[in-house]
Amino acid sequence: MGWEALAQWGEDTARIERLTGGVANDVWSVRVNGHLAVGRLGTRSDADLAWETELLRYLDGEGMTVPVPIPTTDGRLFADGLVVMTYMEGGPPETQADWRRVADTLRELHRLTRGWPQRPGWRSSTDLLHAETGTKIDLGAMPPESVARCRAAWTRLTGRLTCVVHGNPNNPGNVRMTANQVALIDWDEAHVDVPDLDLVLPDNAAGLDDGAYDIAAQASAAWEAAVCWDDAYAVRRLAEVRAV
Repeated sequence: MGWEALAQWGEDTARIERLTGGVANDVWSVRVNGHLAVGRLGTRSDADLAWETELLRYLDGEGMTVPVPIPTTDGRLFADGLVVMTYMEGGPPETQADWRRVADTLRELHRLTRGWPQRPGWRSSTDLLHAETGTKIDLGAMPPESVARCRAAWTRLTGRLTCVVHGNPNNPGNVRMTANQVALIDWDEAHVDVPDLDLVLPDNAAGLDDGAYDIAAQASAAWEAAVCWDDAYAVRRLAEVRAV
């Protein structure tokens, strides 16, 4: 249906301008009931979008600053692949102190979502020690030696507790900061996994010790190589993963 679905949020709706940062989705600023909001149109399944929108509503209810889904006029949180969310004010993190605030926010996310069910169709990094596919990942498309390197990195996470991870918090464009709050945006890569994957931040702002940082950095590089395979970025990330 495309952007015609925006009409399901009411008569006084309109797209304003395209926003940067979306790769898998078409993201625009929109006007809904006279207020600035963000619309994201993609090809995710209804089950996938239900998981994401319910997560965001829960986190908002627990006091985190996140984009909150705005219901359609008949109360749905998405329609025909379109999600409309509140607009988040602020700018990206710039200093080490900023990134430490991001780390604190991520740890709160992890605390609030221990035991959360997996996003439909997704796999965690440790699931991929035995599974071949999960959402964007197809290990069968990678050379066997590359798969072995990735799995060796993920094996070091075995036995850890899992929770929701944001999936791409070290991208400054996915954070909106003000003096009073830190908002994580773009939850398209969020899924259930080991929290360490979220904590590989600039200048080790999460304060991981050397061993923990090495484990997290290797596992994170392997994850991004597998998710993006086989573009130039994926090849570069795979080069960071030690050979077996």
